[in-house]
Amino acid sequence: MEPKYFAIKLIPNRPSFAQDMTDAERAIMRQHVDYWKTFLATGEMIIFGPVLDPAATYGLGIVKVDSEERLQALLSNDPAGKINRYEYHPMLAVTAIR
Repeated sequence: MEPKYFAIKLIPNRPSFAQDMTDAERAIMRQHVDYWKTFLATGEMIIFGPVLDPAATYGLGIVKVDSEERLQALLSNDPAGKINRYEYHPMLAVTAIR
């Protein structure tokens, strides 16, 4: 089965989220980073991090999974999903990663 690539966007619950996170939100976002680092190690997450868009910072990740269902399972277990929301789209990736 060919792997499927997806671009995932973590959309904060407010435009100023990156600048004014509460302590509780910051703790959740640390859990979020730790969660996805696990999948960097397995190769399912290719790269992720905040995009410093002047209009509003958001998260971006590129994943390589076997199916959209696998992606949905990964997203549903992300702690950041408790306070933010995700959008994702299939990607026709050109990569040197095998």
